[in-house]
Amino acid sequence: MNQFVHLRVHTEYSLVDGIVRVKPLIGEVAKTEMPAIAMTDITNFFGLVKFYNAAIGSGVKPILGADLWIENPTDPKQPFLMPILASNDKGYRHLTEIISAAYQQNQHHDKAVVKPEWLMEKNEGLIVLSGARSGDVGQAFRRGNPELAEELAKKWQSVFGDRYYLELQRTNRDQDELVVKASVILAKKLAIPVVATNDVMFLTKDDFDAHEARVCINEGVVIDDPKRTRRYSEEQYLKTTEEMNELFADIP
Repeated sequence: MNQFVHLRVHTEYSLVDGIVRVKPLIGEVAKTEMPAIAMTDITNFFGLVKFYNAAIGSGVKPILGADLWIENPTDPKQPFLMPILASNDKGYRHLTEIISAAYQQNQHHDKAVVKPEWLMEKNEGLIVLSGARSGDVGQAFRRGNPELAEELAKKWQSVFGDRYYLELQRTNRDQDELVVKASVILAKKLAIPVVATNDVMFLTKDDFDAHEARVCINEGVVIDDPKRTRRYSEEQYLKTTEEMNELFADIP
């Protein structure tokens, strides 16, 4: 059985929503014999050195990446969130340059936002995941606009080719399944590969309450406020290969 590799993980350095500590993360990955793990903190590489050294020291392949806020031309206040992974040294350098440009040139509403054209221009060595529910394609599906979703996917595919993946998530959040089914149909139509992620925010299911507390502190709201937006679920933990295989048994 092929071991699953988590490609979307927020550590404690993803300051607004992650609580995964790097050393316990690598320890769990090594224990379950997963061959690699990605770190995709939001618009930063703060934990990169610690992550890289811990992974290499444990015989785990570190995959460097980041979740980037991507500019939304129709609603600048609601940028998309998509994981970008470096496949080589050139990609890593491009990613650091893009993140730096976002902080220096395009900060809006406390977010460093990346212009899509920056990614297009510096695409060498980068792999783009669609972002599932949080990306531009997923948002188009969620708004009932499959035509726009196809147009957006074609644009990414035209630049990144087989380095663009439609991302699938089943985290028990609203409209997850809608996005999965629509993405699979689009993937077949356009011959775009799909990849499953679990949008990991914490190490075990028992950590969900601590994660919610961190999110509330960041947002300045009370945890039991019935009106607060709940964007996460208790399923966003570091699931095992067996759990992920079962979750996506219908989509090998």
